[in-house]
Amino acid sequence: ILLGMSTKSDWEILQAAIKERFGHEMEMADILYLIGMQEFGDLKKKYKKDDKINLMHIAICTVLEPYGYYTFEGRDPDGWPHWKLNEELPPLDAKQQNKLMIEAVIDYFRKTGFIE
Repeated sequence: ILLGMSTKSDWEILQAAIKERFGHEMEMADILYLIGMQEFGDLKKKYKKDDKINLMHIAICTVLEPYGYYTFEGRDPDGWPHWKLNEELPPLDAKQQNKLMIEAVIDYFRKTGFIE
């Protein structure tokens, strides 16, 4: 018996749930794109490259909103959601930025009930 070793990390649990639901693991960019589509509300539509970038921005704003960085302002006439930036993200190196995004994404999927 190994003491002090946790079972699966929250990220591994999320990846396993994604793999079960979609048939493969996803990178962070893919997960953000998926969240963006979910939040925009049209999972069936085919998106152009610019729309994909906008969907990832929706996801980033959505997952960072509970941390106080963004406030949801509403939707434009085309249905695209918009946020106000409350405060700039602190300067983070790539590792810190990745850790923040992983934490925020895990929190998002917990709130949606996708994982426990």
